[in-house]
Amino acid sequence: MTEEAGSSSSSIQRAFAVVRALAAAPAGGGRVTHIAKATGLTQATTHRLLQSLVAERIAEQDASSKLYRLSLDFFALAAQAGNTMDLRSLCRPSLLRLCASLGDTIFLLVRSGFDAMCLDRSEGPFPIRSFTGDIGGRVPLGIGQGSMAILAFLPEAEREEVIRYNLPRVRDMGVLDEVYLRTEIAKVREAGYAAHNTGLLEGMAGAAVPLLDREGRAVAALSVGTISARLSPDRLPTVIELLKREAVAIGAQINPFDVTLRRPAQGLARAA
Repeated sequence: MTEEAGSSSSSIQRAFAVVRALAAAPAGGGRVTHIAKATGLTQATTHRLLQSLVAERIAEQDASSKLYRLSLDFFALAAQAGNTMDLRSLCRPSLLRLCASLGDTIFLLVRSGFDAMCLDRSEGPFPIRSFTGDIGGRVPLGIGQGSMAILAFLPEAEREEVIRYNLPRVRDMGVLDEVYLRTEIAKVREAGYAAHNTGLLEGMAGAAVPLLDREGRAVAALSVGTISARLSPDRLPTVIELLKREAVAIGAQINPFDVTLRRPAQGLARAA
């Protein structure tokens, strides 16, 4: 490596150290002294690197507080990074594989506010009824296996907010009370999947696992919908194993900036 190349590499490493320090700074940003301490660089070097990052619109400095923080342009770049496929495109091969392997209808449900929305489905040979119906259909979080799998694995504060808002809605759909709902959530969290037959759709059964992003946050669910006779206790472990295998593979590829995770309907419009 030439001296020039080595110097360039060192500068890049220092610049990325500053970027990481900015990412770890409080919401308002960090001062030069704090960034220098976090990176182990001198204040002069840190200031020079920060000014370079500002010039490239990777960082910005608040005019009044003089604090540095990552810029909106940086987050726009991050939104274009990682997996370029949206969640629906990413999951489509898994839906097809699961449908072929199990011979049942497979659903991809994604959170949409206080609801779960069917983002995609692969139709099996058995006629079934589901809570969400066709692609684009919605159901309150807590109703149905896929919806329950998402609700159970939300961060606690979000889960509590959804429970408070949805309790009157799910009661209208046949869920008995708050104790029952919380008991089911606890069971799903312990088991790692939802497979309780609520009886709300006679003759129908289902099983679902959450799709977790890299931070372990539930953003969607893979769900099997079938007739009750095809989801016996003997067959259930195989179904769950296949669902979990696909969910783990998908989770590692989820782009946290995917617009589908914030506005699912927009993802459907692009796919149409």
